[in-house]
Amino acid sequence: MSTVYTCFTTDVLHEGHLNIINEAKKLGDVIVGVLADEAMIRFNRFPTISFEERVKLVESIPEVSKVVVQNDVHYDKIIKELKPDYVIHGDNWLEGPTKAIRDRVVKLVGEYGGEVVDVPYTYNENVKRTDDRIKEKLMMPEYRRKRLRQLISMCPVVKTIEVHSGLTGLIAEKTIVENDGELSQFDAMWISSLCDSTAKGKPDIELVDMTSRFRTIDDVMEVTTKPIIFDGDTGGLTEHFVYTVRSLERMGVSAVIIEDKTGLKKNSLFGTEVQQTQDSIENFCAKIEAGKKVQLTDDFMIIARIESLILEQGMEDALTRARAYVKAGADGIMIHSRKKDPAEIVEFCDKFRSEDKDTPIVVVPTSFNTITEEELAEHGVNIVIYANQLTRSAFPAMEQTAKDILKYHRAKEVDDRLMSIKNIISLIDEL
Repeated sequence: MSTVYTCFTTDVLHEGHLNIINEAKKLGDVIVGVLADEAMIRFNRFPTISFEERVKLVESIPEVSKVVVQNDVHYDKIIKELKPDYVIHGDNWLEGPTKAIRDRVVKLVGEYGGEVVDVPYTYNENVKRTDDRIKEKLMMPEYRRKRLRQLISMCPVVKTIEVHSGLTGLIAEKTIVENDGELSQFDAMWISSLCDSTAKGKPDIELVDMTSRFRTIDDVMEVTTKPIIFDGDTGGLTEHFVYTVRSLERMGVSAVIIEDKTGLKKNSLFGTEVQQTQDSIENFCAKIEAGKKVQLTDDFMIIARIESLILEQGMEDALTRARAYVKAGADGIMIHSRKKDPAEIVEFCDKFRSEDKDTPIVVVPTSFNTITEEELAEHGVNIVIYANQLTRSAFPAMEQTAKDILKYHRAKEVDDRLMSIKNIISLIDEL
């Protein structure tokens, strides 16, 4: 009998999946691969049930003769092992980033005379309702909040992009690219104090209060599922910080990052050009301890941002603070630099990792942007935050459009560089 292979990346079976199984059964013996969690988050989305539960789900289908594990989004290893006569899939992989996966499958099975079968994708109200329920589950605080810790344990680097509105959240949520056969997307979102303030036309001096900043979180959470890391600036007074922790945890935010400075907040990239005061180790540790004490779950993370390199206090000061902050309960360390050369960041990571193998390290490669995620991971970095690039790319584009409309007294000259309203609206899901 011919063998037929398909791979599932689902948490729940609907008639679309069963239709593929039925079509596969017509062709021969059905083998189904269940995509491993690590691969699933690169390809599609975060699973809402465990891998073992997903395997049992597929095993419960009577028409399936065998279930195997597929550890990569690409089918190379599976095809070499099974040499199926047919690989069957919904026709949604005929275009978009996943077309690269299909093209690779076609080449592999073609080498021995196999065939790819594209089944018309099932679109109806029942399928949409099922997909919507999965998304709604992913958006729930108890699921979203713990996802950052899960990603740290599963990914070489958690790629995080700045968002400051529902629309930028959708860009972070839905952007996926194919490059040299590999699929890549962002894992998490960073709600930056700088970008949130800038979007509101306010200076980045902790002027925008937490009530307003929480509104931004709500806007993002209503339309996305990925975990959120919140820029908590200095954390403010310890008495206020404990309420911030409780609020963020309740909302479903995964982590807050606070910096060890006091007084009127100034952006770190000004360094010593402006008056900035670093907090004492004792005071900042007390703030961390107070925040950890009021947490209700183990999911939420308080990450300590060290400004020693920014303020030219030296490597040993940065390492001393890192040790103290971890001892005080910090769930991660963010080390910052405004130098274009990443050497001091690499040095800190290497020295910190030599004595602490587990505490997550966070970096923001805004100035030292020549170093790659892979290189940072080699030095022990767990989270890379692209902290302001969406805001910085949008501003010059909007400014130039405004100038050209004023210059030409019409909009025709700018039209070629604008995205159509139809394409923008397609990002927004309808209920």
